[in-house]
Amino acid sequence: MAKSRKKLKLPLVYAPLGLVLSWAGGALGALVFRRTWRALRGEEDAPTALDRNRGWGEVLLGAALQGAVFAVARSAVDRTGATAIERSTGVWPTARKGDRDRVGPPSAGSDAA
Repeated sequence: MAKSRKKLKLPLVYAPLGLVLSWAGGALGALVFRRTWRALRGEEDAPTALDRNRGWGEVLLGAALQGAVFAVARSAVDRTGATAIERSTGVWPTARKGDRDRVGPPSAGSDAA
């Protein structure tokens, strides 16, 4: 009974920590992306979609690289946090295994799809 109750409460407690970890992952992703772009193109700033002086290829390359870097950084930070929580409490912090974006108890019928 106690372990079952602990499993239900931990995702709710993990939510604020998950928010901080997501922020940290975003900051790490931004840093890595800037350095990667500088190493690849020798420029300080990556192109934006509304940059008139950049071509489609350059804009899409920047967007694809940024998306990949942010996804990897977020996954690395989220996984590190979840693993640390599991090691310290013995319980995985999300409602269901592999459910990255759902924190908290599963809602009724969430497994139906």
